[in-house]
Amino acid sequence: MGDLKLFRMETDRVVEVNGGAAGLEKSLQTLMEQNLEALLGVRFLATEFHTGPKHGGRIDTLGLDENGCPVIIEYKRALNQNVINQGLFYLDWLLDHRGDFELLVLKTLGPW
Repeated sequence: MGDLKLFRMETDRVVEVNGGAAGLEKSLQTLMEQNLEALLGVRFLATEFHTGPKHGGRIDTLGLDENGCPVIIEYKRALNQNVINQGLFYLDWLLDHRGDFELLVLKTLGPW
């Protein structure tokens, strides 16, 4: 698959918007987290969320969608088969730690 293209609409034509790759995962992560609701309709909850000593992971960005469902975002610069396993690992953690997630939502967003 080739690169995705982005266009800006003008009065009677479209103009391609030049893009560029983010230099580091962290810069992309920061940009996404600051604009998460505008870009994806997801409310930001946490960055680098630690899953505890047993699981030993860190969820890059954790959010909540408009239906109240958790959203996990992992940022990768390289193609890697392991990213699917990592996402499933975090899903498993969320299923086992529903109370921890609900507490995070309450602390961050308050009762909703």
